[in-house]
Amino acid sequence: MNRRVSRSHAVHFSILNHLWPHGCLVVTILVLCPGELASQAATHPTSQSRPLRIDVTPLIGYRTSMTFPAGQNGVATSSLSLDASPSYGVAAGVRLNEEDLVEFRWARQDTHVHLAGSSERVILNQFHGDFTHEYIPEDWPAWARPFVIGSVGATHLDAGPNSSFTRFSFGLGGGIKVYFNRHMGLRTQAEWLPLVINPEVSSLVCGAGCVVHLNATMVSQGEIAMGPIFRF
Repeated sequence: MNRRVSRSHAVHFSILNHLWPHGCLVVTILVLCPGELASQAATHPTSQSRPLRIDVTPLIGYRTSMTFPAGQNGVATSSLSLDASPSYGVAAGVRLNEEDLVEFRWARQDTHVHLAGSSERVILNQFHGDFTHEYIPEDWPAWARPFVIGSVGATHLDAGPNSSFTRFSFGLGGGIKVYFNRHMGLRTQAEWLPLVINPEVSSLVCGAGCVVHLNATMVSQGEIAMGPIFRF
């Protein structure tokens, strides 16, 4: 009986002696691997944790009509009417943070202008710098963000070699962005777009200081636009 117990103990000891190095190796791997993976994750963050900084949005929309006075020597004798028509363009910019975005936007409208019964083709090109703030309300779904937008720049109207001009313009509006995932979404917006067409100095009074009175003719149009968002 004692011989059998001794043999059993010897067999168990032999097995443990054989498995001990392998067990130590397995334990060492299990202890060290999580620390090594964590170290690598801290040194090389995954693409999911990297902030997305670039937004590019092709836009297609519709612009309302625009009417502005026409005449000579600052006296309006008639009016020009610009037809409502579709528009298209693109916006691209950089995110300052997750909520604020600065973009450059180009928009183009191919339309017609009417004056005294005649009609001429006009190309409108608008170049604006856009400043957008997105809201992330707590009671909204994470994939939907309302936003406000303010823009400033210049608008060029071209009706031929001798009938073109460029004027200061700006815009105010808002909309909503829907994100399908981190890299794609859909942007819908509406904007009021005034155009300063006849800036001039109406009076200048100088005493202890100079006071300048400006007179400007401002016309405007509205635009509704939408397009896919690509984020990088």
